[in-house]
Amino acid sequence: MHAQQAFSLFTVWSYLLVFSFLVHPSNSALESFVYAGCSQLKYNPGTPYESNVNSILASLVNSAAFSNFNNFKISLPGSVQSDVVYGLFQCRGDLSNSDCHDCVTYAVSRIGTLCGGASGGALQLDGCFVKYDNISFLGDEDKTVVFKRCGPSIGYDSDVLTQRDALLAYLTGGGQYFRIGGSGKAQGIAQCLQDLSTSECQDCLSEAIGQLKSECQSSTWGDMFLAKCYARYSERGYSSKSEKDDDDDDMERTLAITIGLIAGVAVIVVFLSFFTKLCSGKGGK
Repeated sequence: MHAQQAFSLFTVWSYLLVFSFLVHPSNSALESFVYAGCSQLKYNPGTPYESNVNSILASLVNSAAFSNFNNFKISLPGSVQSDVVYGLFQCRGDLSNSDCHDCVTYAVSRIGTLCGGASGGALQLDGCFVKYDNISFLGDEDKTVVFKRCGPSIGYDSDVLTQRDALLAYLTGGGQYFRIGGSGKAQGIAQCLQDLSTSECQDCLSEAIGQLKSECQSSTWGDMFLAKCYARYSERGYSSKSEKDDDDDDMERTLAITIGLIAGVAVIVVFLSFFTKLCSGKGGK
């Protein structure tokens, strides 16, 4: 290989390396913020309660590497009953362990900022939910509406509304903690916290979906979050694949195309160089 050719290849790979470092994937869609709530009651820094809060948040993160749901009751040595902390996390039922762990890790870091010093807090992201409090909520059925929103109205479109209602009926049934599906253009997802029984989950989802139909009626999309379950629908759908995965795929495709183009240009350059030398040789005779 000639020195000039070696330099050209080195330059090509340098550009590819620079390109790969410049392309940064965006944050996962699973980490998109939905809602948060913090208790007004505060705890004092350096108290046993603060140690218990830190311990339970660490437990949520560690457990999320192995499962998509768990709950804890933390009372470290030296704590009294008023220092006990209850907490849980839950990820969407279609997430991998690694995506679940990433989501919960991010949620715990965010709730520490949003609810710093609060005796209780809850944070819902697209892909996961975390909550802690000094009052036990584990196993309690709670159908309080904590967050709702509706998209713009599509007016009366019988086909779209029929598809939406068929989807919501599907999400209501089945006696499962997690359901995802579609009907025509309508895509939806529903989930209960797994500290409920299956019958309590069914009851909670029936309430959430009834509220969703009542509140959002002819909206293009809608979200209804109760304290222990939620239901959502839209035309966009809900994918377990994160935007980071999409960006990684896009980057790989772009790199492949770039390498292909560079290789093509290199072949043309070599051919033209050979052709020029050949012509020069003939002209010199």
